[in-house]
Amino acid sequence: MSAILEIPEVRRRVSPLTLEEYHRMDEFNKNGRRTELIRGIILEKPIKSPFHCLITKRLYDLISAVLPPCLMVFQYDPLTLSDSEPEPDISVVRGTEADFTAVHPRTAELVIEVAVSSALLDREDAALYAEAGVKEYWIALGNEQTIEVYRRPLGGRYQELTTVGLEDTLQCGSIAEIRIPLRELFQ
Repeated sequence: MSAILEIPEVRRRVSPLTLEEYHRMDEFNKNGRRTELIRGIILEKPIKSPFHCLITKRLYDLISAVLPPCLMVFQYDPLTLSDSEPEPDISVVRGTEADFTAVHPRTAELVIEVAVSSALLDREDAALYAEAGVKEYWIALGNEQTIEVYRRPLGGRYQELTTVGLEDTLQCGSIAEIRIPLRELFQ
């Protein structure tokens, strides 16, 4: 976020949007840039590097290959939360296609963000996902070749944070079928 938003006088003048107001807007802003709603504030989505896209694709492929029929994997698609509509890199939700023809998912079993240049906003978003009851949240740190794993949401915060390294296999706590060998992901 811009440093100008750290100035209390400016922050009080920000005009937040509701989800309903955000949904009435075009998908792209007037400059043709994609946006998402976070805590009532419209943020432009950053450009994704080739490395970011590669890690996201690998995660999507590894996860979609093992999911049981009661779960779906989405890539770059919205989750509609109380005051936000983030578009995580990967989300795994309970349900079928028929459940999402008219609405976006409101929670997920697993959300993954890939962070190549900065993980600051992704770490801040952990509270969003914990509040929405997302059972597990991962931040894949591409340059460090590690994944931060957030588990056990309670009271708007995750109670457990661990970091998994390149030599490890990450076992998803909320979906037993998902096991990610980090060497396979990052190499």
